[in-house]
Amino acid sequence: MAYIHKIDADRCKGCGLCVTICPKDVLEISEKVNTKGYFPAFQARPEDCIKCALCCSMCPDVAITITGTQDADQPQQAASTEDNDG
Repeated sequence: MAYIHKIDADRCKGCGLCVTICPKDVLEISEKVNTKGYFPAFQARPEDCIKCALCCSMCPDVAITITGTQDADQPQQAASTEDNDG
């Protein structure tokens, strides 16, 4: 399963809590101002993201989401039907 990491730049107030908590130093504070006049966080190194969701949990503005998506080239996996023998 693939994951999408998204930061809603207009919701972010640039507090930096996500930047501090990220174990892989993926996030940084932008130099561009959002519509509310804040400098929002952004993924400076998205390829290093391990999708741990610590940033999502830490964000007081609920501006960060990580959602699972079905890969287009992977068929949906059926529920396991293996029997437990005991």
